Amino acid sequence: MTEAAMDLEAEAAGVVKKFMYVNRKAPYGTIYALEGLEVVLISAAFDQDVSLAFLDDGVYQLVKGQQTKGIEVKNFSPTYRALEGYDIEKLYVERESLEARGLTADQLLVPVEVMGRDELVRRMEEQDVVIAF
Repeated sequence: MTEAAMDLEAEAAGVVKKFMYVNRKAPYGTIYALEGLEVVLISAAFDQDVSLAFLDDGVYQLVKGQQTKGIEVKNFSPTYRALEGYDIEKLYVERESLEARGLTADQLLVPVEVMGRDELVRRMEEQDVVIAF
């Protein structure tokens, strides 16, 4: 049986699994950020324990005041504010990624827990499933 099939079987049995979605891509220019956000919302709808981590250029997904008119793409960043309504409250941002891009947690759309790379790795190791976008 594949791991995905086992996950579905566990879900059907009412077992809650810990899913962490790791966002590493900039919000625009590829479909990864938007598709990842949609997968997160779907997972939460199935009452799974969902958390998100933002690393590398993925931290840009959460920056306040995104203007996308010039690139003619819909700004989906306000959707991150809806996460709390889906009981997704575990949002982690890698400190080193923020610092490398000259950003602070105050510049982000939603409250996050900023943690160092080593602590974030430990948090990932606690998960049943880690999916990167």
